Parts: sequence; C-alpha cells; structure tokens
Amino acid sequence: MKTRTIIKAIALALAVSGCAIFTLQGLGTTASADDGVYTDTALIASATRSGYTASGSALLDAGELFTSRDLEQSADLSEAQTLTVSDGQQITISSEGVYVLQGSAKNATVIVEADSSAKVQLVLDGLSITNDDFPCIYVKSADKVFLTTLSDSSLSVTGTFVSDGDTNTDAVIFSKDDLTLNGTGTLTVSSTDKGVSSKDDLKVTGGSYVISASSKCLEGKDSICIAGGDFSLTAGSDGLHAENDEDESLGYVYIGGGSFSVSANDDGIHGTAFVQIDGGSLQIAAAEGIEGSFVQINDGTISIQSWDDGINAANKSGAYPVCVEINGGDITIAMSAGDTDGIDANGSIAVNGGSISITGSSGFDYDGTAQLNGGTVVVNGQTLTSIPNQMMGGGFGSMGGQMGGGFGGMGGQSGSGFGGRGGRH
Repeated sequence: MKTRTIIKAIALALAVSGCAIFTLQGLGTTASADDGVYTDTALIASATRSGYTASGSALLDAGELFTSRDLEQSADLSEAQTLTVSDGQQITISSEGVYVLQGSAKNATVIVEADSSAKVQLVLDGLSITNDDFPCIYVKSADKVFLTTLSDSSLSVTGTFVSDGDTNTDAVIFSKDDLTLNGTGTLTVSSTDKGVSSKDDLKVTGGSYVISASSKCLEGKDSICIAGGDFSLTAGSDGLHAENDEDESLGYVYIGGGSFSVSANDDGIHGTAFVQIDGGSLQIAAAEGIEGSFVQINDGTISIQSWDDGINAANKSGAYPVCVEINGGDITIAMSAGDTDGIDANGSIAVNGGSISITGSSGFDYDGTAQLNGGTVVVNGQTLTSIPNQMMGGGFGSMGGQMGGGFGGMGGQSGSGFGGRGGRH
C-alpha cells in the first residue's frame, strides 16, 4: 500500500532527525486506473539536524491521502441497485458496484463480502437500523468501501456485541478493510461499544456525524484521515483512536479540515504513532485533548478543556521521536486544577509559529528540550519569550526546578538542536 511506504519513510527520517523539521519530496507519479487519480509510488523524507531549521514542513501531504472518489460527496446512481432492509434480515453484497440502502429495520445487517479488488459504495438514503448485538454494517472483505450519506440515516446497537467467530465485531459500522465516509446527509450512530471501526484505513471527507459510543467513536487500525465533515462525538474512552500493535509506524491521525465537537472520558484525539493537524475547527473536552508519540499542528483553530494534559507527546511508538511541534494554528488550552499540564512532552517541544494561549497551573512540562522559534505563547495572561519547564509543584520554576508561583529565569533551554529521544518516561 502506497501510504504504508510513505509512512515508513517518514518514520525512518524522523528517527534519524529527532524532532527536527524535515522536507518531503514526492517521486514516481503514476495514475491509478481504479480511482482515476494520481498517486505517488515513492516518497523520500530527508532530515537535517545541523541546527534546528523551522521550515514548517508537514509530516504528510494531504494530496497523498485522498483519492478523487474519496472526496466526491455524491454517488453515480445511474446503475445503482436499491436494497430495502427489513426486520431480522441479513443482506449480503458480493459484487463491486453502487448500492442504495433504504428502509427501517430491527436486527438487520448489511454485509459486504466481495473480492479483494472490489470497490463497493453504500449510499445511505434514510436508512434506519437498530440491532441488539451485531453491527448494522459489516465489511468482511473488499478492496475499499465507500459509505455515502444521501439523506439523514440512523444506526444503533443497544446491547452487548457478539463476535463473528474469531472476529470481535464491536462497532456499529465494522470494517476489516479500507473505509471512506462521505456524503451530504447526517449519520447518527449510537453504540454500547465503538461507533465506527476500520481494521485498515478510515477516511472521512464530508457529511455530518453524530456519534455516541461507550468506547471509541471513530477507530482506524492503520490510520484515521479526515479532510472535512461535521462531527459531534461523545465517547466513553477516545473520540478518535488510531493504533496498530503490529507496525509502530502506523496508527496515526491526520486532520486537514472539518468541524469537531468532542467530549471524551480519555483522549479526544489519540494517534499512537503521530497526530497531524493541518486545519479545521476543533473543540475538545477530555482527560487529554490530543495524544501521540509525535504531535504536529500546522494550522486550525483548536480549543481544549482538559483535566490531565491538553496536548501530550508520550512514548507510544518506537518509530517516532517523542515531540510536540507547533508550526501554526490558533490553540487555546484551559486546564483543570491539580497536576495538569497544558502541553506535556516525554521528549521535546518546538514552537515555530501560531498562537498558543494556556490557562492553568502548569503551561509546559518536558523531559527533553524546548524551543520557542516563532509564534505567540501566552500562559495565564503573560506573553513568554522562552518555554518554561514545570518540574514539580504548582508553579513554573527555572531549569533547576525551583518551586513557586512565578515564571523562573530562562524557562526553556536554548541550543542548536533537540537532544534526540532521550529523557522519555
């Protein structure tokens, strides 16, 4: 898969470069006959650490992530088949094509079990399914499935999920393969476990989503990539969660646009490998707002209310340095009282641009180094010229870890580059 090749190249470059900015160059452009769009067959990631360079280069290029069909918000219905659900019915789709799903039913499941090269598009046109214990839509096999909302639809599971043999089918929409959500309608999902889960890549480019889940609202094993859409997410654990326990270079979240309202008991956004935000409007209330091994924010308007860490770079993946890098955007973080940090890195922090406003007892906490190369940083109403390190207690101390309620001395370290991956927890 092209995306996996790109991500492995990025992971290698980052592992060499620490938290330094790197540049990407795409090579070998070819056309995809399936989707009628260009894709890059190779990507070279080059990195330098001879003095930190704030080039503002993004980890991923959105042009590499979405096909033209991903981004198309309507379906070609000229040869579509219309299927109407009914109580207790299982509908199995085994061929490539476009299928319009209509009707209202209880304990009904639409199953896609097609060839590994098949692209299947499911168009939801006023579909309503309520199940006791099994997914409403279940993708067993396909190359890719497009789930397109034509008009408002509703899917829910009200009881305890049951497995399909060895497969833990634990989401209202459960896919073993690539899944893209798009369209112009609103999809409402209610789950006693997960809302939407893909065991491959999950992409969203349009549509409106109201998801309430006892566990995770949106889950992608390899990635979650979002180009647009409106999201209202209420999660018992994470709002968005990407994690691959077989390949540390995967399990990442990319957000390039969209409007988000996320309420989560754990993480608002969690990408075990990395999280990249290039745009969008995000309002997050969670224990931790954004968490990943590498967190890169290039643009967007982000508001976080947190009772642990607002943004957290943690040692979740050995494929990436532990770092928070902010190159742009408008970020507001409000922290609850107690042992909380606005931006916490078990590695390093780099602020190269953007606007950051933090309210709370601790603005920053890091184990490596911190650099303020550009942008505006305000903590509790005071504009900073360096990044202080919260060592212990309720105030900002100097680099020696002084206690007290003020901002001490130099705060952040200066130097020619980051200290790599040392100082992790």
